[in-house]
Formats: sequence, C-alpha cells, structure tokens
Amino acid sequence: MTKPQSKRKMMTDRLTQQQVNQTAWAACDTFRGVVDAGQYKDYILVMLFLKYISDLWDDHLKTYRQQFGNDEIRIRRRLERERFVLPEGASFYDLYEQRTAANIGELINIALERVEDANRAKLDGVFRNIDFNSEANLGRAKDRNRRLKNLLEDFAKPALDLRPSRVTEDIIGECYIYLISRFASDAGKKAGEFYTPVAVSRLLARLAAPKAGDTICDPACGSGSLLIRAAEEVGSDNFALYGQEVNGATWALARMNMFLHSKDAARVEWCDTLNSPSLVEGDHLMKFDVVVANPPFSLDKWGAENATDDQYGRYWRGVPPKSKADYAFITHMVETAKRQSGRVAVIVPHGVLFRGGAEGEIRKKLIKQNLLDAVIGLPANLFTTTGIPVAILIFDRSREKGGVNEARTDVLFIDASKDFVTGKTQNVMQEEHIAKILETFRGRTEVDKYSHRANPEEIAENEFNLNIPRYIDAFEVEEEVDITVLQSEIENLEDELADVRKRMTGYLRELGIDV
Repeated sequence: MTKPQSKRKMMTDRLTQQQVNQTAWAACDTFRGVVDAGQYKDYILVMLFLKYISDLWDDHLKTYRQQFGNDEIRIRRRLERERFVLPEGASFYDLYEQRTAANIGELINIALERVEDANRAKLDGVFRNIDFNSEANLGRAKDRNRRLKNLLEDFAKPALDLRPSRVTEDIIGECYIYLISRFASDAGKKAGEFYTPVAVSRLLARLAAPKAGDTICDPACGSGSLLIRAAEEVGSDNFALYGQEVNGATWALARMNMFLHSKDAARVEWCDTLNSPSLVEGDHLMKFDVVVANPPFSLDKWGAENATDDQYGRYWRGVPPKSKADYAFITHMVETAKRQSGRVAVIVPHGVLFRGGAEGEIRKKLIKQNLLDAVIGLPANLFTTTGIPVAILIFDRSREKGGVNEARTDVLFIDASKDFVTGKTQNVMQEEHIAKILETFRGRTEVDKYSHRANPEEIAENEFNLNIPRYIDAFEVEEEVDITVLQSEIENLEDELADVRKRMTGYLRELGIDV
C-alpha cells in the first residue's frame, strides 16, 4: 500500500475545520453538473468515509509497528481491537495506486464490499446502494474512469490528510454534516429526505433536553444529524441512540455519520416507520425517553388503508387522512415515548395546528390527554424543501396522571416567526434567537407579543385550534400619522422643488440653452 508523494512528508500541522470543509467541497467539482446533487453526495461521502478510515488505520498500524516491531501476530491482535477492520488491499491508498486502471469503478466497489464484509456488525449493507461502476450515473467507461481518477486525486491532497495527528474526530464529523448541508442546498426540494438545517436541529435537540442515561430515538432520522445533535446535549457518553429511515441511500449516510461521530453503537434501522417499524420488542413498539424528528411534511400515500388494523394499535385516537401523514408520525412518536416520563419534539407544517376532520379529532384527544406542552412558531423559509413557516410541537408524557408534571395543564405558545436573519437563499436562526426561545420555554414565561400560556378552557373556546395568532397578538401598531403635519411637510417640499427648478432654468439660460 503506497501513499501518494505528498503523504510521505512529515506533516504535524493541524488542519482547521474550514480547510477540511473547503477541500472536501472542492472535490465535488468532479461530479457537479454531471451527476444530480441528490446522487453525487453519495459518492463524495462514501469516499470521505473510506479516506478517513484508511488514514485512521494507517495511523494505528504505524503506532503498533513502533511498539512491536515485526511481530505481526501482536500487531494483528491489537488491530482487531480497533473500532473497525480495514482488509489488506481495500484502503483508499490501494485504490489511489490503481487510479488509472480501466476497471477502477469495479475495483472501488470490490474494496467497499470487502470493508463491509469485515465490519458486518457496524457497516452491514451501508455500501449496497452505491455503485462506482454505474454508467447511468457516472457515464461511459472513458468518462467514468476520468472522473473517478480525479476524485481519488482530490482526496489524496494534503488538506485531506485525516490522520488523528492532523485532524480531530470532531472535525471529520462536522465536515460530513457540512457536506450534507451543502448537498441539501444543491438538491433543493429533494433535500428534505436527508437534511434538517443545523440551527433547527440544535433548537429541537435542546428543547427535547435529553439527559444522562436516556434512550433517544428519531423515527425519520434521515442522515442522522438530528440524533447526533441530541446526543451532544447529554454532555456525556451515557445515552443510547435509535433511528429509523425508509430511504436506503439515506439510511447508509446515517450509519456512516454515526461511525464518523464515534456513535457506532447507535441502532439505525432501514424500514418504513409507519407501516413496518423495526424498533420493536416482541409484539410491541420500543419505548424511549426522548423522541425527536423532522418527518416529511404532509406525506401522501403513507399507508392509511392499513392503519385501522395496525398491529401496534398506534392509531386509536383516529386515522390521519391518506394524503397527509403528519399526525401519523406524531401519533407514532407519542406512542413510542415512555409513559409518564417520555418527551417528544417534532417539526410540523402549520396545517397541523388547525386542520379539521380526522386531524382535528386527533389533535383534540392529544390535548385532552394533557400531553401537549408547547407550540413554537418558527420563521418561514428555513428549509431548502419549502418556504412555508413551520412549528415545533412539544409533547410531555410526564404530564400524564402519575407523572411529575401532572399538575401542569396549560400549553405554552411561542411566536418566534420574526426572529431570523435573511440569508442568500434561506432565512437563518442565530444563536440569540435560539437562546430566546429556550429561555422562554424553560421558564414558561409570558412575553408580550411573543409568548402566552393558554389554559385548557381557552383552548377549548378556540375549538382546539392551535393556530398561534389565536393566542398571541403579534400585530405591531403603526405610529399614528398627523395628517396636518404631513400636509405641511408636503407643501414645504413642493416649494423647495419649485425653487430648485427655477434656479436650474437660470443656469441653463446662462449656458445658452433655451428652455
């Protein structure tokens, strides 16, 4: 296994997050404009993953050779204790040396298959949805080979030397999330299936407030970034992560994302959460301390025809309409939160707050059960997938009979729709906006034109409609205009304008211009 010349030099200088991000993003030029953004992200992220584990493996191998010399048996035993195994001949650098091979796409596929086979417990199936030898995605042999050669050379650059001595594990993980966010921007509306904006993920995780010892689940986990943000809120390694994702390629991203963030123990299942969930124990759904999600908005054809006979009995409050799965996801999340203690935080479109019919009945029952804790309105245009404003619903099962918050019966409404800065293509919530929401939520404080605690009677009077303007009057009274003063100002301006015109006419005549 021979490394490119640039790798042989001793480099002890640390790489910054920006350097790694920029170099990895520049590598995307190999595919940009040729392969759809929704697809080329898979090639880039898989190559980043392979490069990282190759550098990490080489670093360990070098360390053990210094310790044990030529004692291959002891070296092999120590390597077997690592988080993963990199088979001989399957590293990034083995592929780099063969970058001009006529079958380089096939060789990459074989290497990835060998990596997967050697790490079944952590990487089983992760690479099955990616084909580096695809003519449909990467073009005919000549063009495909050129692109893959360029890709390997881009990732061999010194700025992507990902050894632990040069780059921290956090930087690798954050680079992965950075690339996902950039791909989301490129992919536009297709991005919803794999990405939640960082600020929104951070806010949702903090609102859910996971603590040490908690089990945390995202039933629509996408690439897993929200789960990772929730784990970071714990402040220790004492937690367990669970996820479910219906899209196979996105599920693979989530598994790699967990690995790169040293959350290998996370159980992320590839399944249809609403129709055939995999996080089950015997004949019932697993229960969690914290359930968070940004499910697809108003998903059509979600399986309503089978909901009445759901084997887990999730839809006893009612079956959501077949064209809108919002309350199907909400119902699933509430049902998988632990009784008398579980917490749910979910992002929803505003229609969830006020639509009638079956959704209205489900909403009414959830409120009457005293499960709804807060409704938080966010700004419009936060997502690449839609420009509409969204809301966060917080459900707290500790408000049930026997829970520590059984006596709490009000619902906190927060209108944060005006708190953002305008970005190039999207609005962005900054840290002060998030902090304001969290302070208000945690203190359950009422702030004029921003937050309000509505008691059960008030909500009932509104017929269980949760539309935020019904509870918070955010209308700003405009300053009264004195018509007399305004008319006087207009007359003064007209006099000044007439004087300017008169002087201009004089100047023009002095110049011999007839006006």
